[in-house]
Amino acid sequence: MQQKNPGSAPPKGRGATFNPPNRFEPLEIEFDPEWLDEEEYAGPTTQYFIDTSRSILAKNDSPDIPFTYSLNPYRGCEHGCIYCYARPTHEYLGFSAGVDFESKIMVKPDAPGLLAKTFRSANWQPQVISLSGNTDCYQPVERHLKLTRRCLEVFLRHRNPVGMITKSALVVRDVDVLQQLAALDLVVVTISITTLDNELARKMEPRAASPAKRFEAIEKLAAARIPVGVNVAPVIPGLTDHQMPAIIQAAVEAGAQHAEYILLRLPHSVKDLFRAWVEQHYPERLNKIFNAITDTRGGRFNDPRFGSRMSGEGERAEAIARLHRLACEKYGLNKANLPKLSIAHFRRRVDDGQMELFE
Repeated sequence: MQQKNPGSAPPKGRGATFNPPNRFEPLEIEFDPEWLDEEEYAGPTTQYFIDTSRSILAKNDSPDIPFTYSLNPYRGCEHGCIYCYARPTHEYLGFSAGVDFESKIMVKPDAPGLLAKTFRSANWQPQVISLSGNTDCYQPVERHLKLTRRCLEVFLRHRNPVGMITKSALVVRDVDVLQQLAALDLVVVTISITTLDNELARKMEPRAASPAKRFEAIEKLAAARIPVGVNVAPVIPGLTDHQMPAIIQAAVEAGAQHAEYILLRLPHSVKDLFRAWVEQHYPERLNKIFNAITDTRGGRFNDPRFGSRMSGEGERAEAIARLHRLACEKYGLNKANLPKLSIAHFRRRVDDGQMELFE
């Protein structure tokens, strides 16, 4: 059962303003304003649940994604980014893509051990794994649980390459492990940056690191000789698309070696959540933003087709792609800047007496 929007007051410190109905659930709750507990709704406490999955890698065969396997130590994400395409995945757990997604977090305490078990298996063929293919591996609870750090230690022990993407400055905590991985060409880190506007970022990504902190993370990683780049993502037509050159410039000045971008997509209830967010914060720009979005999606809000879902189609989408290409050329970035990760050092067995820590 899921909550419809109970009113105009958003939960404090959250990106979503309500819990839209779960598309897999036949029942939903509709609030009566007379019975609404405004104090409780003002700031739902984050809850953590144990995920007892017995496998840790998610496999995809998408031709527009450059990796086959990804690892997500957490499901749901407390960063609360209103535009997050992963929100609907929470519905498979019986939760909502709205406030639930950012306040009911599934934690995988067995992730390091399951990863080590995978690497020891004779069936595993060493290859790049994406750490954070769905939700951020450095969300706030990672500061205490250190599941991502422990997974990185497993990658290092077995010498398996890993590609990381995050919008958290917490990644610099693990510079020591990342340096060792980088020395063997086993890691590349990508920092996701949506905007340079601090006020917009606070509204749109309420519990993520500020843009300044993310650029600082790029600078510290680059100074430690860890391959690092920037992902301008998502590019929001009519709201943030004009900032792409400035974001790339600032990232390069901080030490970024490559730059990508992903166009905004609004699958399922993300469309309703994002619309409610725009109506709350930028009502005068609602039509401009949504017309610009549909201009890049053939009149739709989401295009799931491989090949176009990441970059869109039409004149506006082509203009965004051109803006990215020209900015990369201007600041000396191209495909040659992407580091080549290696599987040459992979070790299936690690006989150092420490593996029981990951069991």
